[in-house]
Amino acid sequence: MTDLLPLFGFVFFGLFSPGPNVILLTASGARFGFRRTVPHILGVALGVGITAGVTGFGIGALLKAHPTLEIVLKIAASGWILWMALNLWRADPAKNQGGDRPFTFLEAVLFQWVNPKVWAVALSATAYVAGASPTDQAVTLGLTFSGLNLGVCLFWATAGSLLAYLLTNQAAWRIFMRIMAVALVGFSVLVFL
Repeated sequence: MTDLLPLFGFVFFGLFSPGPNVILLTASGARFGFRRTVPHILGVALGVGITAGVTGFGIGALLKAHPTLEIVLKIAASGWILWMALNLWRADPAKNQGGDRPFTFLEAVLFQWVNPKVWAVALSATAYVAGASPTDQAVTLGLTFSGLNLGVCLFWATAGSLLAYLLTNQAAWRIFMRIMAVALVGFSVLVFL
């Protein structure tokens, strides 16, 4: 267990620091409340674990061997993040439009496949399990990422739901949502760096 402590620390800080999931969960907690954000939380935790697990089977090497595949993944990631940023920018908490809702469980799982931060942390984390078999790497990374990220997701969604108490007027909500949108736009650019 003690040989896994460096992996746990790396994964925790890699996932806890701001990124698309942190921004979206905080915004969802603030906008829709904690309870309605739970499927999003669970989807992120599972999706991150799946993404990390497949890196243990060598998908990182596949991406490096096929630069076109890596470019397609980056374009898809950037496009999806920009679309989410646009939705946050347009969000109006006073008007609950018909299609306005938190991520579903499946949407949150699928988003991890194009989340550049998750891929970067997962690919880097493979160094901590390099001596193990591919199956052991996949299981260790998958369980570590899912387990730790569940706590991270719970924290940020709770923080967002508590933040809602401070956002007492329309102007404060609009500023908050636009800051979250601009942060997502920044991540869409970082995909290509």
